[in-house]
Amino acid sequence: MKELKFLNKYFWKYRYRLILGLIFIVISNYFAVKPAVYVRDALDLVKNAVVDIKAKTGIVDTTLLVDEFGRQVVIYGLLILAMALLRGLFLFFMRQTIIVMSRLIEFDLKNEIYNHYQTLPLSFYRRNNTGDLMSRISEDVNKVRMYLGPAIMYGINMVVLFTLTIGHMISVNPKLTLYVLLPLPILSFLIYKVNSIMETRSEVIQRNLAGLSTFVQETFSGIRVIKAFVREDQVIEQFTNASEKYKEASLSLTKVNAYFQPLIIGLIGLSTVLTIYLGGIEVTKGNITTGNIAEFVIYVNMLTWPVTSLGWTISLTQSAEASQKRINEFLKTKTDINSDKDLSITIKGDIEFKNVSLTYPDSGIEALKDISFKISEGKSLGILGSTGSGKSTIANLICRMYDPTAGIIALDGYDLKDLNPQNLRDNIGYVPQDVFLFSDSIRNNIAFGGDENDEESIIKAAKQADLYDNVMGFEHKFNTVIGERGITLSGGQKQRTSIARALIKNPKILILDDCLSAVDTKTENTILENLKNVVSSCTSIIISHRVSSLKLADHIIVLDNGKIIEFGSYSELLHKEKGKFFQLYKKQSEKSEAA
Repeated sequence: MKELKFLNKYFWKYRYRLILGLIFIVISNYFAVKPAVYVRDALDLVKNAVVDIKAKTGIVDTTLLVDEFGRQVVIYGLLILAMALLRGLFLFFMRQTIIVMSRLIEFDLKNEIYNHYQTLPLSFYRRNNTGDLMSRISEDVNKVRMYLGPAIMYGINMVVLFTLTIGHMISVNPKLTLYVLLPLPILSFLIYKVNSIMETRSEVIQRNLAGLSTFVQETFSGIRVIKAFVREDQVIEQFTNASEKYKEASLSLTKVNAYFQPLIIGLIGLSTVLTIYLGGIEVTKGNITTGNIAEFVIYVNMLTWPVTSLGWTISLTQSAEASQKRINEFLKTKTDINSDKDLSITIKGDIEFKNVSLTYPDSGIEALKDISFKISEGKSLGILGSTGSGKSTIANLICRMYDPTAGIIALDGYDLKDLNPQNLRDNIGYVPQDVFLFSDSIRNNIAFGGDENDEESIIKAAKQADLYDNVMGFEHKFNTVIGERGITLSGGQKQRTSIARALIKNPKILILDDCLSAVDTKTENTILENLKNVVSSCTSIIISHRVSSLKLADHIIVLDNGKIIEFGSYSELLHKEKGKFFQLYKKQSEKSEAA
């Protein structure tokens, strides 16, 4: 239960609902226990009446019996009916307080997890797959809710009902109560033995479910690749194997419950037999009445559901404990992108790297090695290099998705680590290499970086990204809804939409991370021409593996294996015939001419 202690703050938040629910449970159980007393009194009344009439007349005259005691029996019947109606009413109130409380906590917990996800660094998402993240915020939270609602409600109900019922039983005959409750220690032992098994198997189930969710998510995301390589049968087989593991884990837990439930019902049946047998002995001794036996049988049967539900309640609690443990693992994960000074400044755009190195914490790969360069406010820097040379790493460092393992990154004279990360990123327009678009309209995808009601800015950004003519050719224009991850757009259209989304921010720092790779040379030239005014009004970083994309840059650095091997202007680097820049320019020009 130690993992579930995390939820105590929510119990405190909704304590009034919980207390009210507890009151309703007590009242509803009072009305559940009371009818047994009326049944006892009614039976004793009839029995005594039969004895009295037989003693007076020598026979049992049913007409006389009904005339004399029928009205009192009807009154008892009406009282029992009233008790049942009142119990039903307060059971409704009980569910409206405790079950609603569980839904409110579920809402709060999901929001807490989701908000915490937003604070975690990029390295966290590189270590954990999307399916597992989704499983913890959906399936695991749902398991926890079942503990917060049904498990707690039925658990408290069981305790209250046991207390009231056993209290009544002891007040009637302590000795008979003791014999009737003899099976309970056996039940306690069984619960103790089953607990550890259920907890272990619940954890296995949740892990398998997370793996299954991840597999399904990846399958649907990569469905085009699967179909292109005709791997449907292989994927189905893999899904079947993953489902089989989940099924086996679920069945192993079900088997425990399957053995548990009959044992509990058998023990309840034993209690009923003991009640009738030992109660009969007590009646012959004159210690109790026949009505007391009926009362005890009702009490034992009243305890049947709470005791039977005990296994289910324990199962819910153990599943919740396993799920909350998985949730806590992520909630205890803290971001390493912190700022002690937490400065919010008016950003101008002077950027300087001083002997910066970075080794990715999750992979151990050394991406940058002793990098130093400076970009003045309003100037542009081009970064050229082959795949894996460290280009995108520089963009990640400027956006502070990672902190360098050595060296200092300064912005306007301030160490980047001293600045508020949200304030920093709010002033950066970033077009990532891996374009991501939301399954929404083109308008909302562009406006994601600005104001969705600013139509003029949306159109301006679309024109700067050379996207406007394409959009106007669509039937619904800017209201065209694109598919998941922009699947209905071409690669070039997706990149240009992403560029427009960055431009609408009017950023102080603009980072274009190889964002023109999917457009042809003509479109590239058009976009670069449109970006002239934008680039001149902010500090810009243009990252590319194509030389032609760096024409607007005031200075260019060439990276190779995480190190700067060349530095200069576009024209200066072209005059270094033995340099890497010139070689790439020559090779790419020859390919362009051949095409």
